[in-house]
Amino acid sequence: MTTLPLAAAQASPAPFAVELVDIDKRFGPVHANRAVTLRFAPGTIHGLVGENGAGKSTLMSILYGFYQADSGEIRVRGEPARISTPQDAIRLGIGMVHQHFMLVETFTVLENLLLGHEEGPLLGAAKARARGEVEALEKAFGLEVPLDAVVSDLPVGVQQRVEILKALYRGADVLILDEPTAVLSPPEVEQLFRILDRLRAEGRTILLITHKLKEIMAVTDRVSVLRQGAVVAEFDTAQTSQQAIADAMVGKKAVLTLDKAPATPGAPLLSVQGLTVVDGRGVETLSDATFQVRAGEVVGIAGVAGNGQSELLQALAGMLPFNAGRFTLAGTEVAAGSGYDAAKARALGVAHVPEDRLRLAVVKAFPAYQNAVLGWQGDKALGGWKLDWRKVMLKTAELMERFDVRPRAPSLRTSLFSGGNQQKLVMAREIDRNPDVLLVGQPTRGVDIGAIAFIHRQLLALRDAGKAILLVSAELDEIMALSDRILVMCGGRIVGELPAAEATEQRIGSMMAGIAEEPAGEGIRA
Repeated sequence: MTTLPLAAAQASPAPFAVELVDIDKRFGPVHANRAVTLRFAPGTIHGLVGENGAGKSTLMSILYGFYQADSGEIRVRGEPARISTPQDAIRLGIGMVHQHFMLVETFTVLENLLLGHEEGPLLGAAKARARGEVEALEKAFGLEVPLDAVVSDLPVGVQQRVEILKALYRGADVLILDEPTAVLSPPEVEQLFRILDRLRAEGRTILLITHKLKEIMAVTDRVSVLRQGAVVAEFDTAQTSQQAIADAMVGKKAVLTLDKAPATPGAPLLSVQGLTVVDGRGVETLSDATFQVRAGEVVGIAGVAGNGQSELLQALAGMLPFNAGRFTLAGTEVAAGSGYDAAKARALGVAHVPEDRLRLAVVKAFPAYQNAVLGWQGDKALGGWKLDWRKVMLKTAELMERFDVRPRAPSLRTSLFSGGNQQKLVMAREIDRNPDVLLVGQPTRGVDIGAIAFIHRQLLALRDAGKAILLVSAELDEIMALSDRILVMCGGRIVGELPAAEATEQRIGSMMAGIAEEPAGEGIRA
């Protein structure tokens, strides 16, 4: 029998920050988590990846108290923990930053941080104390934000820092981040990663849900892969590769490159001249946009969020009035003040995949079959003004099969589908209409690697069938992979154009930041 030295015998390994043991969860027929066991070490960044519907967000929602597991155990710092509400999680030092931020947009930053921790009806003392504590956290972690600014006036990257500050202010040692870079520009992603490095160095534990394998490789210490609700692989990040992780996610050899034939563009299907949008404050959010999109090509729009891309897409889709300029769709001219709306856009052969699916593309409380016809509910093939719901159900089932929407459950409430499967349902609805012009914003936001490849193939198939596609994406890799020409926006203006073959992240990034202005290439003028 070997005798250990006294110091070694007395030492015990530090407990895991969090342990999830045999967690099982069902939502009716959907088996979201299947006996999941995961352990997260303190002072590490642990990635959680998997296809849409693999159970990642459900698992983290159980840890944060939004859902309760049907069976299994949660341990925090080695002790069994009962987490029935988010308040229970917060008391245990667990915080969560959601993909869609949980901030009151009309409140200031400080008011959002204080919300739920007011300590009585008189806020003066609580505000003063909170300000001092938050300023110390800002300095410690590089999370500087304007505490007296109204949240709705802040860029999305700053709003995310507010969410992280809110969790830290409430004592989080374990921080769950759900798709934290989905709406961030590349510089904002770099800033976020610097913040995560500081948090890790301070001994905090970060649980990172993401579909972006480059980010997993860049920032995590360990990564767990879920498939169909179960853990199928775990890797030390330094000892694995993007390909190995992707293969584990899909259960077979994953295709990480896009096979794209050269474009053969034809006549312009969309010609835009001088399009200008002025918002309710009198600010010009889109200025003198002028360009063409031809049949059989993808024109990508690159730019930091908030530089006019959203207004451009919404004006062309009939969702936002424009104040000056005009555009031509398949020979029909539309001018400012003409009463153009979304119904007229559809009648002219336009389909639209909005950037924000939850605000603009689906109604979460509706079942999938109702969202599958939203905007097209007057289709005579589905019964016209008096919809034939049997036909709608059959059509939805067909779309779900063709676009691999999981689960194949037309009657399931849309909020119970993962974000990526909601996105595939929207893509299916719009692409199925065989539009002449497809306006698509952030087509793969929050979508898994297999679904990304599928959506990209669908877009290129439309292009190769002679359709015109205008693409807005925050992912420069996606813009460069799909586009035949790339327009760059900065300050509400199109500041330059690049053929895809000449585009690099550095050139596009400089133009996005307004550092360099490229002369417009052939075709930018209508």
